[in-house]
Amino acid sequence: MTDNKDAGPQTITPTLTLLFAVACGAIVANIYYAQPLVGLIGPDIGLSPEAASLVVTLTQLGYGAGLLLLVPLGDVLPNRPLIRWMLAAVVLSSLASALAPSAAVFLVAALLTGVSTVVVQMLVPLAAHMSPDAIRGRVVGNVMGGLLFGILLARPISGLIADAFGWRAVFWASAGMMTLFALVLPNLLPDRRPSGGTSYGTLLSSLWPLLRDTPVLQRRAAYQAACFAAFSLFWTAIPLELAGPPFSLSQRGIALFALAGAAGALAAPLAGRFADRGWTRPASGLALAFAALSFLATRYTASVSLAGLVIAVIVLDFAVQTNQVLGQRAIYALDAASRNRLTALYVALLFLGGAVGSGLAGVLMTRGGWNAVAWAGTGFPLLALLLYATEQRRAEG
Repeated sequence: MTDNKDAGPQTITPTLTLLFAVACGAIVANIYYAQPLVGLIGPDIGLSPEAASLVVTLTQLGYGAGLLLLVPLGDVLPNRPLIRWMLAAVVLSSLASALAPSAAVFLVAALLTGVSTVVVQMLVPLAAHMSPDAIRGRVVGNVMGGLLFGILLARPISGLIADAFGWRAVFWASAGMMTLFALVLPNLLPDRRPSGGTSYGTLLSSLWPLLRDTPVLQRRAAYQAACFAAFSLFWTAIPLELAGPPFSLSQRGIALFALAGAAGALAAPLAGRFADRGWTRPASGLALAFAALSFLATRYTASVSLAGLVIAVIVLDFAVQTNQVLGQRAIYALDAASRNRLTALYVALLFLGGAVGSGLAGVLMTRGGWNAVAWAGTGFPLLALLLYATEQRRAEG
């Protein structure tokens, strides 16, 4: 598939790269705003404690569905109107969340939030498309840095805003920000018009053959699914650990801990530069090793030193984000006409890994405490490291 209206990709400027990064961070944060606020939202709209987990579940289901059903459209539809409509849907979901009079309305809004925020996975491959090959890793790393800051900062920021102004203020603020991006961002994008002639059914049916026939995608997705499982396990379980003895942190204290952990997102721009210099393979091995070692370190610091725990989580986040950017740089070096579908598959698989990690958190904390969490979190990147070692042997053989 070729582009009809692209003589060559419009080179992305540093200013536009920054705008992409900020937009991606602001958009993806919508997935996580509600998670620390369920205790405030539930009583206000009649959401029972038993059903509170549906807020997270429906958002995740919506995001997964959007990845597989909507992101591939970026390979066949003009990008400007597609991204404009997706951003409009994010605005609607934020408004619906802010105005929700009942649990049913809020849960529908949560589902729509998940579906619509996949627009970030259209913006990242577009940034790659606009980048010369020599700096593509750097650009993708910078954009991913913004996205990852959004993921890591969303929970503490929503908690702090809700503490000061109420939980609905979080979604009103998001709606205003998303409206601004919907009005401005599409007009700054290149008018990319992929060639037509591919039906929606054909587009979706191409996903499995693409995954089956692309070994690089398989491996990079497996590495990152394991890392993201560890990442999600940590961030789902750590509030429970910090709220109990010996730390007994308040909600504000836990939010500040999360802010400290966000420093790990600084890895993304560095990882992009590693990839541009041809260091993807050694950097991947180091990232997987540090992910395992840092999680193992929490086994010994979680009950002793809050400072040690902060250092361990910064290293963990740094390793996970490094591996993610290296993986995206690797798949964006493949077929340019399939970048959106490659992105959809890559992110869907790592998202599946994240769901496994977060799903295990409650069970592990209940049955084995932080020790069980630490061993499981160490095991995920170790499995990826074993798979990575087979790639090395094959390459050397």
